[in-house]
Amino acid sequence: MRPVHVLFYVSPSKLNFDMKLTKALTAIIVEDMPEAKQLLEADLGRYCPEVTIIGTAGSVVGAAKIIRQNTPDILFLDIALSDGTGFDLLEILPDLSSNVIFITAYEEHALKAFRYAATDYLLKPIDANMLKSAVDKVKHARFNSLPSLELLRESMKNPGKSPNRISLCTLDKISVVTISDIVRCESEGNNTWFYMSNGDRYFVTKTLKHFDDLLNDHDFLRVHQSHLVNFTFISEFSKKDGGFLRLKNGHEVPVSVRKKSEIVQLLEKMG
Repeated sequence: MRPVHVLFYVSPSKLNFDMKLTKALTAIIVEDMPEAKQLLEADLGRYCPEVTIIGTAGSVVGAAKIIRQNTPDILFLDIALSDGTGFDLLEILPDLSSNVIFITAYEEHALKAFRYAATDYLLKPIDANMLKSAVDKVKHARFNSLPSLELLRESMKNPGKSPNRISLCTLDKISVVTISDIVRCESEGNNTWFYMSNGDRYFVTKTLKHFDDLLNDHDFLRVHQSHLVNFTFISEFSKKDGGFLRLKNGHEVPVSVRKKSEIVQLLEKMG
């Protein structure tokens, strides 16, 4: 019997796609605690084998020297270092093109700054699933995160104060907007539409609940399961059709039954 040869054809586009998914990533770890640095190296080897560590450093000065020699795809950056902070390193390297993943032991009040800036961070001790998720985001990143890093740096300087700006991460870019310019937010599945006072719209790949938690200190009110409204943009409340809000930009937003009395009371206080 003659041998049978089976040929498989893989289209160039499919091949390129698979190569992108398996593309190796380089990384530098900047961490001044030897034990924490060793644990991160071990976790990367175990859970993220596509990441190759090309250098480590325990200080701002040491990290700057290594990065100038070879810029990595990912910079795992501890915030508190022996000779300064991770932000000092970013100031030394203003044109850094690496994707920055912060490592921090900060408590909740400071972690909120990361959420406003839409910046990836790993909380010590590092969770394996969070590490894999952060690396996966880098694989698919298609935009410059520098605006978010600038916002994060500002927020961390005033940890007790809520930022007046927020980073909105869309499918193709990061936009930093002033919170008071946001008219309303509307959920679409696990995503959120942002409507701005100048007419701009942003489709952000995070849930409405995520932003409800962030914006409740900025006069935002969850008036419906699918709607979050900046109270300063409310024009009037109508009891017709089950009840809805008319906003200053002309939009009409439904109000849930359980929120009606609360909204009426707030509007009465505003006179």
